[in-house]
Amino acid sequence: MIKKVFFFIFAFLLVSFQVEAQEFSELDKSPMDIIEFPSSISQTNKLARILYSRPQLRGRDVSTLVPDGKLWRLGANEATELTLYSDMKLNDKSIPTGSYTLYAIPAENKMTIIINSATHVWGVYSYKKENDITRITVPLVEVDELLEVFSMAFEAKDNGFHLHMGWGHFRVAVPFVK
Repeated sequence: MIKKVFFFIFAFLLVSFQVEAQEFSELDKSPMDIIEFPSSISQTNKLARILYSRPQLRGRDVSTLVPDGKLWRLGANEATELTLYSDMKLNDKSIPTGSYTLYAIPAENKMTIIINSATHVWGVYSYKKENDITRITVPLVEVDELLEVFSMAFEAKDNGFHLHMGWGHFRVAVPFVK
């Protein structure tokens, strides 16, 4: 009987020390964020959702982090994920309800936005052009206001929405039509 009690106490102490020793990771340097359109609480009228990580400049220049002509995951870490809850059009190309990955290729004064059928991918390493659903080239505008953290926002439009993206002094708007 004493052996059983001793064993129970020993096992309890062992588990207790393991619980106290648990270490949690620090906040990610590029935390994940989510935006939805519309942003109301009701899920019945949602048109879109974007899940992305938000890198920060921290004294660096956008053009060195995201060079012209190079494929970019539109954020950090995992590639940016777009979910459409309704069929939409981009550049007169129909995009069915579903989940997609967003990529971009910046260039001087313009940015090519790519909607790709692959999902749950990290970075641009497994990107395959043959999985592209559509591409659209939109103006890349330079503004005076500095945006330290890469950011996305939706804006309602008559028959859809615009997806706005900005980082540093650069801004882009991507028109989605219902």
